[in-house]
Amino acid sequence: MFTLERPATNGRVSTVILQPPRRRPRWLLAAAAFVLIVAIVLSFVVFRARAGAVTYTSVPVQTGSLAQTVTATGTLNPQNTISVGTQVSGTISEIDADFNSHVKKGQVLAKLDPTTFQAALEQAQATLAQSEAQAQAAGATASGAPSAVAAAQAETQAAVASDRVAQANAAAATTAIATAQTNVTKTQSALALAQQTVARDKQLLAQGYIPQSQADADESSDVAAQTAYAAAKVAVTQAQAQALAANAQIAQAAATQQAQSATAGVQVATAANEAATRDAQVAAIGIQQANVKTAQANLAHTIITSPVDGTVISRSVSIGQTVAASLQTPTLYTIAQDLSKMELDLSVGEPDIGRITAGDPVSFSVLAYPNRTFTATVAQVRQNPTTVSNVVTYTVVVYVDNHDGALMPGMTANATIQVAHVGNATLVPLAAFTYVPPAGAFSRSHRGMRGNANAQTSSARNASPSSASGSSSASPWGATSASSGGAVTPGATGRIFVLRSGKLQPVPVKVGLVGSTEASVTPLRGTLSASDRVVTGDNHTSAGASRTSTGSNPLAGMQGGGRGGYGGGRGPGG
Repeated sequence: MFTLERPATNGRVSTVILQPPRRRPRWLLAAAAFVLIVAIVLSFVVFRARAGAVTYTSVPVQTGSLAQTVTATGTLNPQNTISVGTQVSGTISEIDADFNSHVKKGQVLAKLDPTTFQAALEQAQATLAQSEAQAQAAGATASGAPSAVAAAQAETQAAVASDRVAQANAAAATTAIATAQTNVTKTQSALALAQQTVARDKQLLAQGYIPQSQADADESSDVAAQTAYAAAKVAVTQAQAQALAANAQIAQAAATQQAQSATAGVQVATAANEAATRDAQVAAIGIQQANVKTAQANLAHTIITSPVDGTVISRSVSIGQTVAASLQTPTLYTIAQDLSKMELDLSVGEPDIGRITAGDPVSFSVLAYPNRTFTATVAQVRQNPTTVSNVVTYTVVVYVDNHDGALMPGMTANATIQVAHVGNATLVPLAAFTYVPPAGAFSRSHRGMRGNANAQTSSARNASPSSASGSSSASPWGATSASSGGAVTPGATGRIFVLRSGKLQPVPVKVGLVGSTEASVTPLRGTLSASDRVVTGDNHTSAGASRTSTGSNPLAGMQGGGRGGYGGGRGPGG
């Protein structure tokens, strides 16, 4: 016991007696601890019992058709469009066809003012007539040239003949000179002999050895020898004169020949010049004829006609408008040859173009008819790429039957191309591949599978928030197959879970065709029947957990597979 004094409010001192506290029995503390432990155990048992009650979300196994598709947009155009232009410049003076006009081949569409072209044609025709007259005159002049050339050539030949005669005379005179000189020598010798004989006869006559008659005869011979010698010398002089005359004749003949040759050359040159002038005039006639044809063609081109049968879908000119056909032909009209046959040009992205081939079915719609679906087939996949902002697309050409005329050029179409199809297939939702059962969902016979499920559940729940969000980068081409199947790929193997008699059972499967929300599968062991229900979730697996498992391990146990996801949908029989 303790005494404690403390001052009171009235100025007095109060005394407080303190007694020691009583000790509680130890068994009360043990009892309280036991009750607390029992309460914890009971709470845990109740919680485990409630956790064991799993409610599954499931869908029945379905059998039907599934198709892989590629979506694209494009523009409708006529299959054959002709742009009608003009080859000459001028002013539109007449319009004979308008929008939506049905025209025939050769029908007049428009006319240009022909005034200047008509004047050009008349000028070309006048120039042609002038050239023809000049060519005719040149031909007449050139026709007389051959006779002048022939006459000059004849005179040249006569001069050649005269030269030959003069040369022959000169040769004869030279021979005559030689003969005359020989005769002079002979007569000189005879004269000397006669003179010696006369001198001897005089001596012999004086001595009386010869008669007078012989002396007289020898003197006569001497006189004859002198006469012959003189005549021979005269003959030499005459022969030399004839030789000089012959040489002069040769020189004259040579000069005449050269003059006649020069004259003949002049006549030949003149004839050639006149012939060239005639040929030039004839060539000028050809040029002027070509100019006339060009002027006629230009005049004809002022009338614009339709090259084919078709429908006018565009008119770019009006009356009074001037068109200039300088560097390129201006387009006046655009004619669609057959609007009952249209062409849909689709732009398909690089990731999808490899799966599209000619003959693939195509369905599309246009804004003008939102409740109507048009069908066609792929006609051509063009290999010419188009690159815009580093995005590569290819043009897929689709031929469309437009017998009712509902489709018009320029309409925008949203198309779906079916690139693969499977019929009478077993179909399960894509969510079934990402479902992870909770712990304890299997019976004892599936303990091994339960361990894998627990590991997958832990992996899914420990996934990062970014994976749990399930977001992916948007495709630059819009809704393409790469953005819709996740990691569920054709040819991969994995497992799904089905409910049979209220119990969860795993079924290993091989993935076939993958669509946007479901995939076709083939069981690797066992079967899948219409009575089986494929599990896609439960009350212990939230949507976020499912998305987490999708982001971290979307197809648990899968192996193999091809490229990442494919877009698609149920086929007509699905």
